[in-house]
Amino acid sequence: MGRPRTNDAAVRERLVACATEMFATRPQESVTVRALAAAAETSTAAVYTLFQGKEGLIREVRDQAVAGLFQDLKAVPRSEAALGELYALAAAYRRWGREHRHLYTVLFGGAQSFVPSDRIGDRDPVRPLVAAIDRAVADRTLAGDTTLIAVSLWVALHGLVSLELTGSLDGTAADTAFRSTIDAVLRGWASPAAFPGLRLEGPTL
Repeated sequence: MGRPRTNDAAVRERLVACATEMFATRPQESVTVRALAAAAETSTAAVYTLFQGKEGLIREVRDQAVAGLFQDLKAVPRSEAALGELYALAAAYRRWGREHRHLYTVLFGGAQSFVPSDRIGDRDPVRPLVAAIDRAVADRTLAGDTTLIAVSLWVALHGLVSLELTGSLDGTAADTAFRSTIDAVLRGWASPAAFPGLRLEGPTL
């Protein structure tokens, strides 16, 4: 096969799709450029021409995952009730993870890791979550540091979604675990004044 055209969108799309699945299901070090090219039915030269090698392809897969999750969370309507919005954001995160299991695994567990930090970019997928937490802290519904609250909520969400993706939680048990866990995390950060009424009725999952 000859040298690929750098504008070959079809080859690029196949490589990203194959890389997404392979990085989500195999150890990163076991996925070679040759294996990626063979799965996408192209040449190894295409990987270097289009992505400058395996690391560039990994970055492309991760960037697509970040963009997709950000768009889904950004689409959650803003609410004057910050807790209701937080619950809706948690449900949207869970839904995205279940619908994009390979991308989720690459983003949060496989080829590259992603950990929320206090350096939140404009298109960071946790930005909508942090913004809702900021409002809940400002109106004294939640009490604590925004970053710490965001990390604890993300840890709970990641654990729940990961268990679902591995089949350890499913059906009614998964739905119940989601509702009770998110409720418990938010109650744990609730201010004393808000605590008595903090029992959430979550949206349809």
